[in-house]
Amino acid sequence: MASDPRVDLTFSLFKPRYIQTGVDPFDLERLVERIDRWEDWCALWSDEALQHEKLAEEATAKGRHLTAAEAYLRAAIYYHYGKHYFLVDEGEYRRAHDNMLRCYTAASTGIDPPMERIEPPFEGGRLAAWLRKPKGINRPPVAIIIPGLDACKEELHAWSDAFLSRGMATVTLDGPGQGETAFWLPIRADWGRVIGAVIDTLSLRDDVDADRVGVVGQSLGALYAPLAAAGEPRIKACVANCGPFDYGALYLVRPQNHLRLMFLARTGSTTYDEGLEAAKKISLNGLAERIICPLLVVFGGGDKLIPPSEGQRLVAEASGRSEFVYFEEGNHVCFNISYKFRPLTADWMAEHL
Repeated sequence: MASDPRVDLTFSLFKPRYIQTGVDPFDLERLVERIDRWEDWCALWSDEALQHEKLAEEATAKGRHLTAAEAYLRAAIYYHYGKHYFLVDEGEYRRAHDNMLRCYTAASTGIDPPMERIEPPFEGGRLAAWLRKPKGINRPPVAIIIPGLDACKEELHAWSDAFLSRGMATVTLDGPGQGETAFWLPIRADWGRVIGAVIDTLSLRDDVDADRVGVVGQSLGALYAPLAAAGEPRIKACVANCGPFDYGALYLVRPQNHLRLMFLARTGSTTYDEGLEAAKKISLNGLAERIICPLLVVFGGGDKLIPPSEGQRLVAEASGRSEFVYFEEGNHVCFNISYKFRPLTADWMAEHL
């Protein structure tokens, strides 16, 4: 047990997530033993990431490019988890972010299928995303996958594999308040416009089918995905995995912890009341009924962050054909049963696109 309760809280909430998105379980055990103070969180995760980056460099020198790409992917996810929720030192956070992005980019051409960076124009700036396409399929449909509050597009790599193996292209996206895009755009509610900008970019290409696009979200991204479906009629199907219906109501009952502090940072709020006003804007109140495309909502009975009643309300208020899948044993985002939620969501999306 660490002397700092913030360390134990974070590990207790997210161990399954770490492992299922690419952290080696034995590396994770070592980190649990080493990290005692929250102030050391980012540095020690970054130290572990550096070991995998060195393996990547050694493999590159020997011409072992797939091995190098796999090691760079591991390094990227370790750097990412070094910075998630880490608001102690802005400079340290940014270095970990830059290292994460550098390593993921280094892996992009060596992984099969490769990752292509795309930057959809948005409000005089750009969004940041990775496009991957399945082999041997001409103009595949596209699943746009959205991360949560503290996540980023690179964390979605393993989930995107499930869609790719079922014949869909994937776009993993940093929207406003997420990953790279958070450095210039705060959290916002008009996700129909955000996803609309991505679809506009896809429509300019001849190697994907922009007329068959679905949207997928996890955690807070599972509120953004139905918000997008409510506001963008070109979306043909929507998956929401453990997302809130009304973030303002959730904010009111959430204790002072990492999640609230990160939300304050991502909205540019400095006080509880400012954060509450920002949270009230992130809601499906009066909007869920505009969702007419097929909708799949997934929840875990052991979710300690968002109650399943939020998903049940979404299914009840959406106007299109809706489905609620409940896993009693599932935790937040059902990371502890990834072997259930990943094939379920990818199969369902393939069937609807």
